[in-house]
Amino acid sequence: MDTPILFWILFNAFVLLMLALDLGVFHRKIHEITVKEALTWTFVWIALAMVFNVIIYYWRGQQQALEFFTGYLVEKALSIDNIFVFIMIFSYFQVPSKYQHKVLFWGIIGALIMRVIFIFAGVALIQKFHITIYFFGALLIYTGYKMFNHNNAKIEPDKNPVIRFFKRFIPVSSEMHEDKFFVRIEGKRFATPLFLVLILIETTDLIFAVDSIPAILAITQDQFIVYTSNVFAILGLRSLYFALAGIVHRFWLLSYGLAVVLIFVGLKMLLIDIYKIPIEWSLLFIATTITASILLSFKIPKTK
Repeated sequence: MDTPILFWILFNAFVLLMLALDLGVFHRKIHEITVKEALTWTFVWIALAMVFNVIIYYWRGQQQALEFFTGYLVEKALSIDNIFVFIMIFSYFQVPSKYQHKVLFWGIIGALIMRVIFIFAGVALIQKFHITIYFFGALLIYTGYKMFNHNNAKIEPDKNPVIRFFKRFIPVSSEMHEDKFFVRIEGKRFATPLFLVLILIETTDLIFAVDSIPAILAITQDQFIVYTSNVFAILGLRSLYFALAGIVHRFWLLSYGLAVVLIFVGLKMLLIDIYKIPIEWSLLFIATTITASILLSFKIPKTK
């Protein structure tokens, strides 16, 4: 279904307004984000997404409303997996919590830009070359298989090709300089370790986007639904990080649940020309799997 350009403009104007309020008003002064503040913002973003879902329901009908909600649920769950990596990155570089919000804010801006490119490219490829959908399906199944070894992931910045390429052209200072990304030392311009953290956050999201965009394309190929569900999930990622950072390690079975979800949507893409799984069944399976993996994480102790 084609969406009038006016709705794209209005939605992106809303996004820019919320980002401006976030950085320019509510987080103008650098401070450590409390759990209470993070939970409040998490609730705000979820509430806004649900209000938008109601708008989709009355504007486009039940089918597209279910597609938006299912896509949002998948992206939200996968964003929790991002939090595991963010914690490792911030811990490795010993980034003070009061500077983490700024890094995540600019990381989200970059993520939004990359997601737009991925979404439009992915939809265009599927529409022009139908066989692409089988490639995406196989990629999701392979990714799901790899996620079963998620707990073995390590952060090794010196082996990151993007950071190694960056260091060839711009020197990096040996210590933090508050929340600055660049500083001048004896007249020479240096990047700070905080900027390296931002690069790692961006490259991490790029890797996750390769998984998450095909996952939502298995649910719907409507560009507006794919884009808006992605945006709402990403915009709430920062507050979700600060709300869950202290307890997210307890969701030790979530990565396995997400692996099952990715394999499921991968199979859904591979079977699309044989049998199209109803969106209601997909939503039920995904919601049940994610909920069960979170609840079982608290009931079953993690084996070392």
